[in-house]
Amino acid sequence: MSSRRTAKVAEAIRETVSTTILFHLKDPRVQNVTVIGAEVSADLRNAKVFVSVMGDEKTQALTLHGLDSARGFIQSKVGDRLQIKHTPILKFVLDRGVKMSAETSAILRQTLVESETVESETVESETVESEPKTEAESVGPEDPAGEASGEEDHQP
Repeated sequence: MSSRRTAKVAEAIRETVSTTILFHLKDPRVQNVTVIGAEVSADLRNAKVFVSVMGDEKTQALTLHGLDSARGFIQSKVGDRLQIKHTPILKFVLDRGVKMSAETSAILRQTLVESETVESETVESETVESEPKTEAESVGPEDPAGEASGEEDHQP
């Protein structure tokens, strides 16, 4: 079989599963699910559906269990849509890529905020150091006798 056909079937499965989960599935366990993609075997008998679930590990496990329970219903919708000789057997696989990218983005955002804070503190300390000195500070230390070191004070 051509890889073009398997790609088309995989895309049709992804669309159908996504639509079925969103509009037709009434299972309360299946919430916050995003269908990422689908892979179909060369003989079109098996398909892996990659899903992303937002939430903690318990929520993800519960959602995958709900999807496995609704697999027959979802496969029937896929069979109606594809109209091929054998309807692919669906296997739902949790794709952690979306969650990992969200966590990475949050870490980068936090690092950016921290670096901006450090930079602003550095700039503030540099401006304090570079402020012009007062006249008393620029003249220098006075003589121990209490006289100024400059000759301007003496008149002839």
